[in-house]
Amino acid sequence: MKRKAKVKKEQCVACGCCVKVCPRAAITVPMGICAVIDEQLCVGCGKCVKECPASIIELREVQE
Repeated sequence: MKRKAKVKKEQCVACGCCVKVCPRAAITVPMGICAVIDEQLCVGCGKCVKECPASIIELREVQE
């Protein structure tokens, strides 16, 4: 199974730290509200998980 990053949207403060470290540009913060991850671009590397100061991004297994 593949892993993909998921954001706990209700807890995201839209700081943008995850956007800066994503090697695939899979994360955006539209209108400065909350981080959004494009599952098509996400490769599950986990860099955003490590970078998030609020620890609200996690990797989850998804079916292909």
